[in-house]
Amino acid sequence: MPALSTGSASDTGLYELLAALPAQLQPHVDSQEDLTFLWDMFGEKSLHSLVKIHEKLHYYEKQSPVPILYSAAALANDLAEELQNKPLNSEIRELLKLLSKPNVKALLSVHDTVAQKNYDPVLPPMPDDIGATIKKDEQTGAIVVARIMRGGAADRSGLIHVGDELREVNGIPVEDKRPEEIIQILGQSQGAITFKIIPSIKEETPSKEGKMFIKALFDYDPNEDKAIPCKEAGLSFKKGDILQIMSQDDATWWQARHEGDANPRAGLIPSKHFQERRLALRRPEILVQPLKVSNRKSSGFRRSFRLSRKDKKTNKSMYECKKSDQYDTADVPTYEEVTPYRRQTNEKYRLVVLVGPVGVGLNELKRKLLISDTQHYGVTVPHTTRARRSQESDGVEYIFISKHLFETDVQNNKFIEYGEYKNNYYGTSIDSVRSVLAKNKVCLLDVQPHTVKHLRTLEFKPYVIFIKPPSIERLRETRKNAKIISSRDDQGAAKPFTEEDFQEMIKSAQIMESQYGHLFDKIIINDDLTVAFNELKTTFDKLETDTHWVPVSWLHS
Repeated sequence: MPALSTGSASDTGLYELLAALPAQLQPHVDSQEDLTFLWDMFGEKSLHSLVKIHEKLHYYEKQSPVPILYSAAALANDLAEELQNKPLNSEIRELLKLLSKPNVKALLSVHDTVAQKNYDPVLPPMPDDIGATIKKDEQTGAIVVARIMRGGAADRSGLIHVGDELREVNGIPVEDKRPEEIIQILGQSQGAITFKIIPSIKEETPSKEGKMFIKALFDYDPNEDKAIPCKEAGLSFKKGDILQIMSQDDATWWQARHEGDANPRAGLIPSKHFQERRLALRRPEILVQPLKVSNRKSSGFRRSFRLSRKDKKTNKSMYECKKSDQYDTADVPTYEEVTPYRRQTNEKYRLVVLVGPVGVGLNELKRKLLISDTQHYGVTVPHTTRARRSQESDGVEYIFISKHLFETDVQNNKFIEYGEYKNNYYGTSIDSVRSVLAKNKVCLLDVQPHTVKHLRTLEFKPYVIFIKPPSIERLRETRKNAKIISSRDDQGAAKPFTEEDFQEMIKSAQIMESQYGHLFDKIIINDDLTVAFNELKTTFDKLETDTHWVPVSWLHS
């Protein structure tokens, strides 16, 4: 074909190039009929539309856009279900009609596929991904389908059911074979797989895709689980992962998938009851020594009730008279049902709870936050029974109350934490937290980790941040010129860190994370104070704008 003089596609665009082609080719076309054909073909409106779409996509591809969400289709279904329960006015009817149209559903489905970057063609399922498990019936010796994995090929086909008897695989009889041998036949199969089955007499109740989401509170690897009926069907996950429960038909093994995963097939995970039972049996082996209440008071915007081990002071939470340390360690973290939550503009801010060992720099980070925006962040004013000093004002450094009133408030569970130091009581009250939140401020609260779970209520919706020390080598390097303050309330002197302080900090942090890590929403390692502060600030900003997974009880109490 002769060379064209229209310039490259990158210079003029594909649309302009196609529009100019008939005129460029006219001198080289012999008949009017061929020329008319060319004009009709390149003038086709649908072709022009496709080319325009191509150019728009090519333009936006360079900008690397990020999708806002990748579950538009599911969101539209949820919206339609919600609207069905509302009084049907004309607008709702019109919206329901629109959402039910096949072309709109197809558009949303395509949007989700693009958002997930799942552009690969859908290939026939591999033999090991049929999504069903088999077993030998102990009474009859027959090979039967033991389980159908939700979302797998078998489930989507609707042709195989639990209890079906398997007779042949690709023409090979399997009555006398073990399940392992049948799996081997499947693994060696190429292309289509043909089953000959005898349907089960028992009718299965149709199962809808699960709407239940859980947060995993432990790590799980099916390859290390001796109890799982089929390791290949297991689903591995890490602590903090969000899982969608697809089936709870089996009381021991649930079917789940990772939230947002493009793979529709579910995998096996231990059920909550089963995991709690076997972890409780193992508990005596993994119990660590009870966490010592190591509290200190520090100067600054709020006095903490966490004294170092050198300070002889008792410290209790408002629940300790009812719940012992043994009760706390008996709680077995497995899963927590969660739901998406995003703070609305008119809502109070979520309580922010900071947890960390003595000397880790927690109060320094809190002080930097307060200084960065005193109108946005606030801290509680603690109560004390000690006498007010001349330079102090009631309600500023402390709220000064009598010993009798303090003890009455303790009995009425009005304190989050309280303790005794040199015959005086000190405590943080629930009302002091409410007071900060009522001023439309973010309340920064640091407490002992065993108190955290009692603050996890609908009222406070706490976000828990664990401030963790770096390695002991880094502590020696970065804290060599720093000071640790055991107590400032009686003008105690600040002392240099000792090797014993570093050892205690690391050990305390390990115990905190081991016993209470499942309650932490975020872990920040305070290696460098500036870096840790910036990470903390970014976390706070996202907390106020992003969607987070929270316990379902907080929104449906």
